[in-house]
Parts: sequence; C-alpha cells; structure tokens
Amino acid sequence: MIRPILLVEDNPMDLDLTRRAFTRRRLANPLLVARDGAEAIELIDGWAPEQPAPAIVLLDLKLPKVDGLDVLRHLRAHPGLGAVPVVILTTSTEDQDVQAAYRLGANSYIVKPVDFEKFMAVVAQIDLYWLVLNYPPNP
Repeated sequence: MIRPILLVEDNPMDLDLTRRAFTRRRLANPLLVARDGAEAIELIDGWAPEQPAPAIVLLDLKLPKVDGLDVLRHLRAHPGLGAVPVVILTTSTEDQDVQAAYRLGANSYIVKPVDFEKFMAVVAQIDLYWLVLNYPPNP
C-alpha cells in the first residue's frame, strides 16, 4: 500500500515547484494538497480510520486562515494521525518558529531554497530519508 504525502502549502509557485520536483523524482506516493491551514484541519478532521495515514506531512508555517503551528498542534492531537512524521518546509528562519515547531512535535525543520536545483536536492533528501529509509510506526 502506497501512503499519500500531505502537502500544506498556500503559495502557488511553491506548490508547482514541489509537484515538479516530485514528478522529476518519480515518487509513487499520491500528493494530497491543502492550500491553507483551515483546509488542512478539515482534511485532518475528515480522515477516516480506514484511510492509509500519510507517509509524511510537508507543512508550511506561514499559511492563511490558520497558521502552520496550529495545524501541527491539531495534527498531533488527532488519534489516528498523531504519529505521522511532519517536516516543516517553510521560508521562515525565525528562531521562535523553529523552537515552537519542535516543541509541538515537528520531526524536521527545513528552510525552502528558492533555486529549483537546490529545491530538488531537498526533495531528494526528503524522499530518501522519510520515504525510503525511515521506518515509521504502524498507523
């Protein structure tokens, strides 16, 4: 069973860049997209127990409606999705964001590179570590 990747991203350019990078990497995982924090929380709340949990959540912090830290808090409180690995993928280099993300249970914090080739390298590392090497708990 191939588990989906949940991408929470409001910037259309970053969303397109991520899709292109995943396509170039030939990732088999389906990509589910939430375009703001409220949409992400709706997805989380509507997650059915029989649905496979995401393999990973890629979460931006600077989101409209509900910010990424609140989405992370909500995800960690969900009984069926609380253990899903969460990688913060954001433009914020603010120490308070980094500290808050880890305090709320983020597994990793990555600052998005703006250059496509550097972004491809980040996606390759995410793919290799989180989707190939990492051994997650049974959802």
